[in-house]
Amino acid sequence: MNNNTNLTNDAIDFFERAEFNDFTPDMIHMAKRCFMDGLAVIIAGTEQPALVIMEKMYARLPYPDESRILGKSSISMPVEMAARWNGLAGHAMDWDDTQLSKGADRLYGLLTHPTIPPLASGIAVSDKLGNISGKKFIEAFIIGFEVECKLNEVINPDHYVKGFHSSGTFGTFGAVTTTAKLIGLSSIQYANALGIASSMAAGIRVNFGTMTKPLHVGRAAENGVTAALLAQAGFTANEESMDGPWGFINVAGQTGEPDFSLATFGEPYSIIDPGVSIKPYPSGVLTHPSMDAMKKIMEENELTPNDIKSVQLFAGQNILAPIRYEVANTELEGKFSMAFLLSAIIISGQAGKKEFTDEYVKSQDVQEMQRKISTVYDPEIEKLGVDKIRSRIELETRSGEKFSIIANENYRGGPDNPLSDNELENKFEICSEGLLDNEQIIKAKAFIWNLEKEQKVNKIIDLVSYQ
Repeated sequence: MNNNTNLTNDAIDFFERAEFNDFTPDMIHMAKRCFMDGLAVIIAGTEQPALVIMEKMYARLPYPDESRILGKSSISMPVEMAARWNGLAGHAMDWDDTQLSKGADRLYGLLTHPTIPPLASGIAVSDKLGNISGKKFIEAFIIGFEVECKLNEVINPDHYVKGFHSSGTFGTFGAVTTTAKLIGLSSIQYANALGIASSMAAGIRVNFGTMTKPLHVGRAAENGVTAALLAQAGFTANEESMDGPWGFINVAGQTGEPDFSLATFGEPYSIIDPGVSIKPYPSGVLTHPSMDAMKKIMEENELTPNDIKSVQLFAGQNILAPIRYEVANTELEGKFSMAFLLSAIIISGQAGKKEFTDEYVKSQDVQEMQRKISTVYDPEIEKLGVDKIRSRIELETRSGEKFSIIANENYRGGPDNPLSDNELENKFEICSEGLLDNEQIIKAKAFIWNLEKEQKVNKIIDLVSYQ
């Protein structure tokens, strides 16, 4: 592919030709893993404060019933609003998976959260239609996932570096593609849907650490559904919306040049190569190697929180710029604060659903520990590039002992060190704790592992409803 290629037409061609029968067993299994993980974090997210506010907003008007929302099957919404709920819940804890980069100059771990927009929109649309099989759903999901990831690869990294949140922007294209496939748009309708979506794709990083960050993903799912439905009804847009000086790739890419050689739709599929990171912790993937390193240094040296005098984390700007809160005062800030994340590991030995609450973050022990932890820009780490997540930790005890550890670049959850299926099931159980009963959890897991054999995907909404 070269710079003279029409990117929109390539996406449309892929949309038309890709089908379930082309998918390898590894791709289908990975799609089910993404479904399992995405549904888990949606369930966990439904009880977050942002969702409480959103539910009250939905209660303002007697909306027509089209699609039930995940976690609360007693509530039905217009399909696009159900997609917003599902997407907001899926990113509310920042526990959803992460797209990895193919291009050497792309930002490793800083592309998009690929699963939730197509999953959130796809489940909402499947409930509206009622007759979507598991095989059809997997097909639509993988195609939406692929378009989202490949378009995000093409755009210059300045898109993210200078302030856009790509999970909000490119997530919209994943959602519109999955929706378009499920409702059966023609190629011309899909071209218009992409054009409509390109004027709706949004999200800026200034809102990291607030409820609005996950709203980016909720709106991506909602806007994708809206764009596809408008196109189906005859609404028009530019049919080459990704291309040219005023197309999305150039406009949203800011001053940098796109790399069209990375737009190899389906060759290979991003869901397999380079793959995705399924998160063990509900925070940005850039923090995970450091958190595992902190856990290792504590356990191997049998250290306790009372032993800690100071901790320094050395890293480059790819970690220090987005993970920007020196001290967290809320759990949302905590997701972007190395001081909090390392404090949770030091104090609790873990950082999961129980630690990511405002009460825990504001506790005296956590607040005092955070002030013992600092971050240091390391130019030597910076020189190594952004193709991996690199950091090291230096720790001093109150008795004067000093320990140092380099974080493992092949971090837990990444394609080189993935969570096993059993570990993924355990994450599903942790996310569902206090919400679903044991029978629901068992049935939901079985449903997902046998997804391609299921006749109606929307059955999953009943299986994971707690209200």
